[in-house]
Amino acid sequence: MVKDTEPLAYAANGHPKDFDASAPPPFKIAEIRAAIPEHCWVKNPWRSLSYVLRDVVVIAALAAAAIHFDNWFIWLLYWPVQGTMFWAIFVLGHDCGHGSFSNSSFFNNLVGHILHSSILVPYHGWRVSHRTHHQNHGHIEKDESWVPLTEKIYKNLDYMTRLARFTVPFPLFAYPIYLFGRSPGKEGSHFNPYSNLFPPNERKGIAISTLCWLIMFSLLIYLSFIISPLQVIKVYGIPYWIFVMWLDFVTYLHHHGHPRKLPWYRGQEWSYLRGGLTTVDRDYGWINNIHHDIGTHVIHHLFPQIPHYNLVEATKAAKGVLGEYYREPERSAPIPFHLIKYLMQSMREDHFVSDTGDVVYYQTDPHLHQD
Repeated sequence: MVKDTEPLAYAANGHPKDFDASAPPPFKIAEIRAAIPEHCWVKNPWRSLSYVLRDVVVIAALAAAAIHFDNWFIWLLYWPVQGTMFWAIFVLGHDCGHGSFSNSSFFNNLVGHILHSSILVPYHGWRVSHRTHHQNHGHIEKDESWVPLTEKIYKNLDYMTRLARFTVPFPLFAYPIYLFGRSPGKEGSHFNPYSNLFPPNERKGIAISTLCWLIMFSLLIYLSFIISPLQVIKVYGIPYWIFVMWLDFVTYLHHHGHPRKLPWYRGQEWSYLRGGLTTVDRDYGWINNIHHDIGTHVIHHLFPQIPHYNLVEATKAAKGVLGEYYREPERSAPIPFHLIKYLMQSMREDHFVSDTGDVVYYQTDPHLHQD
């Protein structure tokens, strides 16, 4: 095993200073599975639909109230709240993509298309690339979501691209760009059925999702002519960008920004279990329930078939097996402002990984954020 130098360890979340998060765990994934109660695996489509109904009713009520009162104070309240609800809708579509919404693939895909198309996400395009992410989590070359840049790729980027990628808030607007062009070092589009992102048997689904996306985008253009561009921007456009910020913020912090740096793997050192154990749970305070406990992420990554409403219970049951490999999330105030510091710290320190080594850690470019 070739191992990169690990950063200086320190006690965090009750872990001893000498705990090595990259060491192969002394348990198997079957032991974690066995610790989770059987009812946690049961998918209840009616319960899943109840969350859809709840979110849709809230979204409609918020839009109606904002349009009715139509003053800047209301709009300033409306935008972050509605953007958060768009994010909640994404998470329910995310359940559909994992098949945890119901046992029917047709029903999952139908609901997923409706939910994701409504917020300009190509459902099947996202579903397939997200499946790749889960199957290869923690793998430097094969992972798909917020993958570390290797030193060679990083140094081939021009300075302004590096600065934008690692300076808040610019990375929080990355998702639409990623849908069209993926990350540096990777090629393909989530809209192109012939992209190397997708196997040939997925091409029909990708084409359908792209068509649904185009229909939604065309509807927004049509409404901007019928109503007014400003009104569409106020009701939909700004909440959409708030949703994008939530998506990038949450997904980044699922895999980055822990007080003690976490390993990334290559070659034979990677396994599904070891990769999954590099994910991080987060507490979002009041937002936990609103965005369907997506911050309960370690067990979700290992067992994406578990419905979101059972993740908290499943995690509690699995902690005894996971031991020190589970990092207890820092408890949040009602609004999770505490997570901003972890995002900022990660953007200052986590820039690239070595081109060689089977177990590596993020390294810092000392010249990037010079004052």
